[in-house]
Order: sequence, then C-alpha cells, then structure tokens
Amino acid sequence: MSLISHAATFLPQFSSSWILAAFVLLSAFFYLRRPTKSSIRIPSPPRLPIIGNLHQLGHLAHSSMRTLAAEHGPVMLLYFGPIPNVVVSSAAAAQEVFKTNDQAFCGRPDTTLADRIFYGARDVALSKYGEYWRRVRRICVTHLLSAKRVHSFRSIREKEAARLVATIRSASSRPVNVTELIAAFTCDVLCRVLFGKQGEGGGRKELSLHNDVVEAVGGAFPMRDFSPWLAWVDWLSGWDARVRKASRDFDAFVEKILKEHESNRIIGGDDHDDRRTDMVGVLLSLSADGSDAADGTSLSRESIKAVLLDMFAAGMETTNTTIDWAMSEIIRHPKVMAKAQKEIREIVGAKEEVEEEMVQGMPYLKAVIKETLRLHPPAPILFPRESIEDAQVLGYHIPKGTRMIVNAWAIGKDPASWENAEEFRPERFLNNSKNFDFRGLDCEFIPFGSGRRGCPGVDFATVTTGLALATLLYHFDWELPEGVKKEDMDMSESPGFSLKRKSKLILVGKPIDH
Repeated sequence: MSLISHAATFLPQFSSSWILAAFVLLSAFFYLRRPTKSSIRIPSPPRLPIIGNLHQLGHLAHSSMRTLAAEHGPVMLLYFGPIPNVVVSSAAAAQEVFKTNDQAFCGRPDTTLADRIFYGARDVALSKYGEYWRRVRRICVTHLLSAKRVHSFRSIREKEAARLVATIRSASSRPVNVTELIAAFTCDVLCRVLFGKQGEGGGRKELSLHNDVVEAVGGAFPMRDFSPWLAWVDWLSGWDARVRKASRDFDAFVEKILKEHESNRIIGGDDHDDRRTDMVGVLLSLSADGSDAADGTSLSRESIKAVLLDMFAAGMETTNTTIDWAMSEIIRHPKVMAKAQKEIREIVGAKEEVEEEMVQGMPYLKAVIKETLRLHPPAPILFPRESIEDAQVLGYHIPKGTRMIVNAWAIGKDPASWENAEEFRPERFLNNSKNFDFRGLDCEFIPFGSGRRGCPGVDFATVTTGLALATLLYHFDWELPEGVKKEDMDMSESPGFSLKRKSKLILVGKPIDH
C-alpha cells in the first residue's frame, strides 16, 4: 500500500475530531486577538509575505514613512520581514515615547551593524540598556563630553577654523567645494580631539573612508536582521564584505593609535584631571590597568575602540551635514545671510578671528542652526529603540520587545507643530513662545533625540557648528558660481545613515577685510 493510500484510510477516522479541535483553537485565537479599549489594533498598511513592508520603503526611508503615516496615522505598524516596527511621526506620539514611557522604550534591538562594526554594541548609542550602558554613558558624559572637557578643546576648533579660512582665501575668489572643505575641517577637528593628530597625516583619509562605508552600510537593511535564513542576500549583495572590510580597517587604524599612546604614555601626576589631553589618552587612563580602574569606570580595549568610533561617527555626521545644509539654505535666502552676517560682524568687530565665546551671543545665528536642524536633522530616523516592558502610545498597546522607530524628519516638518513647515524661516525660533533647545525638551524639535538615550554630544556638535558658520560668514561674502541661479540648486537628499545633500555645494567666497 502506498503512503498516500494509507493516509487516505487513516484520516477519516480522525477528521471530525481534528476539525473540532481546529475550530476551538481558531476561535480562541481570534477572541484573544480581538481589539479592546486598552489594546487597539495599530494601523498598518498591507504587507507581502517574507519581506513585509520593506517594498514600500523607497531609497529615502524617512520620506516613505512620512507618506505612509499621512495615510495610516502618526503611530503605525510596519513589518520589516517578520519583525514588527512601530513608527512614530508626530510630536504628541514622540512625547509619550521619550517622556511618558522613556523607561519602557530605552532598549536597543540587536543589529548586525552594532555587532560587527561597533564591537558587539559596546558603544554608547547602540548598547543594550543596563549597567554596562549606564557605565559607558557616565564615562562619556563625565570624562569626554562634559562642559569643561568640551571647552578645553576650544583652541583646536579655533585653529582649524583659521586653517579653513586660509584655504578658502588661497582660492582667490574662485569657486570652492564647500562640502569637501567642511568635511576636512570637521574630520581634522575630530582627529585632534580624539587622537591628538593633526592635518592630512592625522588619520583624515582613513577615517573619512571608514565614515563613508559606515554611512553606506548603515543606511541599508541587512536581510539577516529580519530573516536569518535570508542572510545569503547580504553575502550576494556584497554587504557582508563591506562590513568586514570596514571593521578590519578601523580596528587596525585605532589599534595603531592606541599603541602609539601607550608607548608615549604621559598621563599621571596631580594635574591629571585638569590635563587638556585627547580622548584616547582619557580612555586609556580609564582602562583596566589605568589609574581610575578602582572607581568602577574601567574599560576593556574593545569598549575603548567602540566609544572612539561612536565619538567620531556621531561627531562627524552631526557637524558635517548641519554646516553643509546651513550654508546651502543661507545661499538660497540672501536676506538670512545678510541678517546673520550683520549680527556676526557687529559682535566680532575689528578682531581678526571669531572667538568661540562670541558665538554664544549670536541669537540669530543660533536660530539659523536650529532651523537647519529642524528641516534637515542629521539622523532623519533616530536609532531604533526596543520596548523593555509593555507600554501605550496614544492609546495603542505596545508589547515588550517591540521595535520603536521615531521619524525626526517627519516631526520637524509636521504642519500640526510648525507654521509653513516646509519653509526655511529662522525667525520662528526667535518669535516663538517656546524656548526650543537642542536637547529635545520639546518633542516638536528632536534633532539629537530625547530622553535618557538622547545624544550626549550635543554641546560639542553645536559649538563646533556655530564656530564654523560664524567664521565662514564673518570672513567671506558668499555667492553661487557664475551662471548658476539659486533656483537651480539641487537640494535633494542622499540615501544613507545620515541626511546628506546629494550634490556637492560649490560656492564662491569673496574675502572681506576687517
């Protein structure tokens, strides 16, 4: 007797009992899954098998999510493969994530990027919520990014700003690639702050290349993160190879830096805490064999490397993209440029260089920076969070273990929060009754995130951005190259981890004698 005929004779004996059991189980399933007042079903667009809603995300995921949210609401459910992700696109919903339920949504999901490039998520941004994260964040806030430490790097920023001015002056009013000049300025500042190295030989080339790779792979959706059995797609696409190379190259570079510091170790003495030293030196002093090991702040070598990568990746992209977008918007709005230059030149007066303290007294320039960050947040989609306990957002039940995505780009353009939301109008930050700051106290404006997992490097990023913009606007009058009109400028965005302009910014800087 064949297997099929055997089954045919066996099945009728149990068909009725199986049908009854299936009916009972399905009835129980749908009863338990039905919406209730405390567990309303989250709106979700139709999805496809295996890939879920991934096909609905275009090359600019933040823009695609905003379009979907316009149809399905400020809290919606998207499936990336089989994994559910709740996407938040309004200030009211973000308020409940970052303020009301900050404790519930302070976790981080497992990702291939965190595991392979950030040393198993040993950095600050991507590490799991818990004792390790608290310890590393405390080290960053206390030893690396405190107000005192940020101020101690003032001379580095001012010297690099002066070098930037000299480079532009040497062009003799010919068109210059402002995007590349800003990137070089930012990278040089970070090389000196992080590693104590200066200029072209200080690691700019290595770090710029590494940053480009992290930018590219960070903006992708590795299939293994959503369906492990589809990991072969990452291998076939070359994603795996790029990640391996990026990780290997950065590790070799930073290991060399660490060994150089260890061979020339000068940390110690009574003035250790007040020393103006680079961040590698500070972190090495906190390593397992360092002088501060006894206070519970010791760091393994891999943790040091992960934190350094965090400092560079966050510092580079935040500052770099913000200055580039700000200069692009300023050149498109001559009245804004004139008003900012008037403020800057009146405050600086006859001095040869802009000093960092002067920028603190430039409210209009600060408004320009805030408006730039509102329209062009460096990270349009904030690092995904993961709920570590059940919670509710705008009445929707969010189970423990759910990924939470906050679309900061969409929130900054939400007409419910901002009048003429698509327009570049710095004055809105001067005439608003709310005193919007950079730290996300008001969830309408969260370019650096908010809550306990907000970016700890806000001060470093904003002072560097402010000094660079003030310096560029003080020393030069800016114009578009001959034959180019402001209406012709390409303001489209480039896909990736951060919100970069797709086109390079080419401008003519005409020196001003003061």
